[in-house]
Amino acid sequence: MSINRTSGTAPRSARGPNVARTQAFLRGLVSEMKRVTWPTREEWIAATVLTIGLVVGVGLFTFLVDQVFEYLFHFVHNT
Repeated sequence: MSINRTSGTAPRSARGPNVARTQAFLRGLVSEMKRVTWPTREEWIAATVLTIGLVVGVGLFTFLVDQVFEYLFHFVHNT
């Protein structure tokens, strides 16, 4: 493929297949997105609440385990 010296881009004939492939990809993407079953508002809310609850739960568990290990290390170190 040669480069057009005046504009610094590939000739139009070399760009055609890429443009056609991109357009076909985008058409396929839109077609697939129309087939997606999107969650309802209630499902989004339930999933969000569950995620926040799990994050808080894991955070509390990690904090408690850290406190237990801190106590044990101080107990072992001070004796």
